[in-house]
Amino acid sequence: MILVTGGAGFIGSVLVKELNKQGHEEIVIVDRLRDTTKWKNLKGLKYTEYIHADDFLDSTYQELHESLTAIYHIGACSSTTMMDMDYLMENNVNYSKSLWILASHLEIPFIYASSAATYGDGELGYSDDHAEVPKLMPLNPYGYSKQLFDEWVLKQDIMPSFWYGLKFFNVFGPNEYHKDEMRSLVHKAFGQINESGKVKLFKSHKDGYEDGKQLRDFIYVKDVVRAMIELSTKSDDSAILNMGTGKCRSFLDLVKATFVAMDKKENIEFIDMPESIRDQYQYFTEANMDKFRKICPNFKFSTLEDGVKDYVQEYLCKENPYF
Repeated sequence: MILVTGGAGFIGSVLVKELNKQGHEEIVIVDRLRDTTKWKNLKGLKYTEYIHADDFLDSTYQELHESLTAIYHIGACSSTTMMDMDYLMENNVNYSKSLWILASHLEIPFIYASSAATYGDGELGYSDDHAEVPKLMPLNPYGYSKQLFDEWVLKQDIMPSFWYGLKFFNVFGPNEYHKDEMRSLVHKAFGQINESGKVKLFKSHKDGYEDGKQLRDFIYVKDVVRAMIELSTKSDDSAILNMGTGKCRSFLDLVKATFVAMDKKENIEFIDMPESIRDQYQYFTEANMDKFRKICPNFKFSTLEDGVKDYVQEYLCKENPYF
């Protein structure tokens, strides 16, 4: 029995579907659906039970807890604009600690979602070396909540059979549709192109960067879940790992790839970045993937162009855009 928290969310639902494709259907999904459209991500998935996140840790489910063979902890508040630190402490930190303790008690694998937001403005680089983790200074409460759990994990003596914490960089792909402003630029650009024929990108407000050439490590969600599943077989290691491609690309590259995938004429307008976000805006992120490559030396990531093409043509342009 596999537990996937956040299984109705973006990455979690794609993970469940990929597990289904590999023959796994004994899956427990834990999430909070509320009044969002996340429930649509569940359609087409095969799973044993859905349990509300606020109920799962209750002793009522002790028998189910004892049946678990692996935990993928993807569920969290992922909004970088969330300012309620008490909520983030309870949801992103304390809840994660409880699941870690459960996995340790059961002696089963534990794979969890950290975030590249822990790197802050990137001045300290993007190394996932454990010695560097305590030095990081996130720029927002969400990143800080992820940082707190990473630091807590590295201090533990009681551990799961093996574990991986994955610092997700800029993930895009199907099933992100409920994320509102937290959706990827690919999805936003697809909508803008269909509506107006053009895409708006932020101008650069930093010397050394041309408009639209702010850089990010974009990674396709299919690669993310394939990597997580492969790591679940790597029982000889445990580590906090970056989860990007190791190759940064510009927002301009991303939008151009979207126009090409849609077979539309390129039309880009540059607009001023709101002053409210200028001070915490990252102009460069790129995952150091050396540790991941040592553990999974044969893993291949999609190119930006291939990922965008697959997302646009196989999902966004279809009547049913879900994975």
